Amino acid sequence: MSYCSSMASLLCPSPTVLLQHKVNRVCVTVSTNITSKSYWTSVRNGRWHELSFVTKAKMAVEGDVLEKESVSVNADYGVVSVHHVGILCENLERSIDFYQNILGLEINEARPDDKLPYRGAWLWVGSEMIHLMELPNPDPLTGRPEHGGRDRHTCIAIRDVSKLKAILDKAGIPYTLSRSGRPAIFTRDPDANALEFTQVDN
Repeated sequence: MSYCSSMASLLCPSPTVLLQHKVNRVCVTVSTNITSKSYWTSVRNGRWHELSFVTKAKMAVEGDVLEKESVSVNADYGVVSVHHVGILCENLERSIDFYQNILGLEINEARPDDKLPYRGAWLWVGSEMIHLMELPNPDPLTGRPEHGGRDRHTCIAIRDVSKLKAILDKAGIPYTLSRSGRPAIFTRDPDANALEFTQVDN
């Protein structure tokens, strides 16, 4: 069985569903036949793109047959990269001090900081950014996992984990290392937002 036909069988486990309802001694039988087809339309860089699903549904109600075909969904809409990650903070100046003076991230002065109804700042992370937003945080500051890898987190690729480890040690900022043994370090910002720094070669 092909991957597409396997997916179709999962999405439509039963080709015919019979439902019988008795209301005021009147029996109504509804028979629904659903067929699903999927199409791969192109290959680029060894990966399939533009997965489309076409689903047909036939419904019979007391002898009348209604047929409807769903609209195809095109999965290739041009993903480029992650543009930025939004991080909530209680005090903007405290967060900027952490991200700029300890982690060494630079503020993107070209991004407006007076167009939104809350205070914020944009910091460069390579060609992408972190958007600090001074807004109430719905997440609790206590009771979070000690290891940031078990919490929702932002991952930043760096060249040398050992150098960052020395920076955090000097600043007295707690951290944990990757549990898998790979070169990665996890820490939290002043608002308990988890950050991962993973070492890459290029």
